[in-house]
Amino acid sequence: MKISINRQYFIEQLNHCLKAISPRTTLPILNGIKLEVKEDHLILTGSDSEISIEITIPTEIDNEEILEINETGTVVLSGRFFVDIIKKLSGNFVQLETNDTFQTKITASQSEFNLSGNDPDQYPLLPEVNDEESIILPSAVLKTIINQTNFAVSLSETRPVLTGVNWQFDDTGIQFTATDSHRLALRRLEGDQFGMDSMHAIIPGKSLNELNKIINDSDDEVEIHFSQNQVLISYGNMRFISRLLEGNYPDTSRLFPENYETKVTVNNGEFYHAIDRVSLLAREGGNNVIRMSVENGNVALSSNSPEVGTVHEDISTGTVEGENLKISFNSKYMMDALKAINDEEVTIEFFGTMRPFTLKAAESDAVVQLILPIRTY
Repeated sequence: MKISINRQYFIEQLNHCLKAISPRTTLPILNGIKLEVKEDHLILTGSDSEISIEITIPTEIDNEEILEINETGTVVLSGRFFVDIIKKLSGNFVQLETNDTFQTKITASQSEFNLSGNDPDQYPLLPEVNDEESIILPSAVLKTIINQTNFAVSLSETRPVLTGVNWQFDDTGIQFTATDSHRLALRRLEGDQFGMDSMHAIIPGKSLNELNKIINDSDDEVEIHFSQNQVLISYGNMRFISRLLEGNYPDTSRLFPENYETKVTVNNGEFYHAIDRVSLLAREGGNNVIRMSVENGNVALSSNSPEVGTVHEDISTGTVEGENLKISFNSKYMMDALKAINDEEVTIEFFGTMRPFTLKAAESDAVVQLILPIRTY
């Protein structure tokens, strides 16, 4: 293998590849990045057996030479060490040359490194994903969906299915659900173009988090292909493969009561900042608990820390309907939920002091956030 490649472009693609490499892998060779040089392109592969990223680099992009290929070949190089070397080199182009024992010479400007490589035949093959079930989304839409749901996945492995986002398909569109048993985030995407036969896929939250770092907030197309236990996401020159979580996702539809007891409409930004201020003492107390009272049309937030003091703030509201109420909740959960709703006006519906309450945009049901209150007595 012998190539010369634009260093800055190479760094960007290697950084994407690194997102699939975990230092905790049980297979040492998966600490490396596989470089496979073909006649007219270079393929980079990173994997931790749960996430795999494959990036194809052509010789030219927009009539600008990116890659010059003098000799084909394949090698696996230590991922983070190799990327650090490329980052610290100077010059616009870097040269890589590998011999029969996979020793790789890296040169740029006045620098020369010799790196021990590994036999690519020891590198596991990527999973095969058919494209029987597939949809296309703009990358901006997918990025928004991830931001509106993924924060609510469980971080505990006691119930593995809850560590992912459930994609539930029917002929009218897709419903995305994430929950950690204390809160729930739901997003609906309506449209025949997103519809499929009734099926579901649970994509790990970790996979969606890494994908979110790669895709842009643009109209670029993202193709998503599902098979029985894998999902393949094609985006530009990248193939992103993730395993799917096995198991039955809990039926969350029964968590949404129909008739509220108390309904409050607030300005999203103002309410968010009020929660942020009041939570200063809640965080100091170590429990993030804020109390909210709705009394005779007035809404107030309060919190206290025995070591520091108390805080009380009256809230400006649009409308207040229904019964008086006192309820306590986790301030971080409330702030996460408000961030996930992009609209200016937010409606909060309460169904009793100890029942879950919901947040959604005043004009839309596309995004619904549900939070369990905290018993404080």
